[in-house]
Amino acid sequence: MSWPGVGPSETGEERAVTEWIGAAEAAERLGIKPASLYAYVSRGVLTRRRETAGRASMFDADEVEQLARRGRPRRPASAAELVIESALTEITGSTQRYRGHDATDLALRSSFEDVAMLLWTGSLHRPAGGFDAVWQATTEALAAGRAAQAALPAGTLPLERLQVIVPALAATDQFRLHLDRPAVVAAGKALIAGMAGALPLAGGTIGAGSMAGEPGIAARLAAKLCTAPARPGLVQVINAALVLVADHELAASTLAARVAASMRADPYAVVATGLGAMGGALHGGAALGAELMLSSAASPADASRVVGDVLRRGEKLPGFGHFVYKEGDPRANLLLQLVAEYAPDSPQLAIASAVTDEARRRALPEPNIEFALAVLAGVAEMIRGAGEAIFATGRAAGWLAHALEEYERNVPIRPRSIYTGPGPSRDETEPPIGSTFLS
Repeated sequence: MSWPGVGPSETGEERAVTEWIGAAEAAERLGIKPASLYAYVSRGVLTRRRETAGRASMFDADEVEQLARRGRPRRPASAAELVIESALTEITGSTQRYRGHDATDLALRSSFEDVAMLLWTGSLHRPAGGFDAVWQATTEALAAGRAAQAALPAGTLPLERLQVIVPALAATDQFRLHLDRPAVVAAGKALIAGMAGALPLAGGTIGAGSMAGEPGIAARLAAKLCTAPARPGLVQVINAALVLVADHELAASTLAARVAASMRADPYAVVATGLGAMGGALHGGAALGAELMLSSAASPADASRVVGDVLRRGEKLPGFGHFVYKEGDPRANLLLQLVAEYAPDSPQLAIASAVTDEARRRALPEPNIEFALAVLAGVAEMIRGAGEAIFATGRAAGWLAHALEEYERNVPIRPRSIYTGPGPSRDETEPPIGSTFLS
């Protein structure tokens, strides 16, 4: 099997003599707002470095001067960007960091709960009391969530169950409109615990793989998603997956969640908004597409047929390629490595490796995190749609972190559109003087 190696990325040598200027000065020289400056960074127009002390952004003065002489870059209207300042997640072509901490390092050494607290509060330290004391939904909330999803037809996907569970949990929380940070953090813990707790059991059990015997979110998901007894070590792999998907800057679902939060939507409504946006095939829903693709292969020998069938239909290979990570998704690389270490002899892993090799042979993009989630679901014998459920549960932490930023910013996100439709019809006349119209 040929998964890419995981290790620290190299940024290349800097030039011998470089004048570095701060963000305010760079924006002033270009005659733009600081938000536009960071938009140029995200589009690759400008590069920046972070100062060790204070993590301030610094820019190459020569590069700024060259851009000022060329004039501001233009993009087609279809590629317009909405830029929002955030202190949560930084992504580059090869790395992802939560508040300055490398996400792949966190996935190997921290619990999902601790990383959620990092995103919400800036601190990695676990509060006294452990999982049981602070990550529990109330009995009333669990009963409401379980009853709501129990009415759904058999075979309903876990993501669809979560879309029903979250509003049911909200109905039992009379304090959900308290939007100060401590209240939102408390609601977030109960909400995510309720998401995992209200899902029905899939029939599997967890072995001696839970983290220090504590019933964390990863262990609860293993019990709810696995159809067969799990091998020791699975909980650690699921925990890593939750950490890796916890946030990813302004992905579509996160932007939707931030817009809702900017309008003072409560934490449950924010998560419900994110769940609605992530189900599309171009976002978290790609995990389900990858699951279905992998399940159509009986052995590694079927890899060529499986990939060819997708391409002949004129479709993109689900779970391959990424807008940012052109050379490979570091989250996928790590998760695939962990899955391979967990079950190196798995037939499903062999199929996934063969599909990846076939994609590379055809010069297709590298696998992304959704593909890695699909491989995890197949190797661990999880129910259909389990990859989406792990994605949604983990990303709920990020949605709430972005909501906290919006609650504190307290400025509605209200983009404007540029009207491109027809003008006034020819028979349209001016209203008589003195007429009153209600709007």
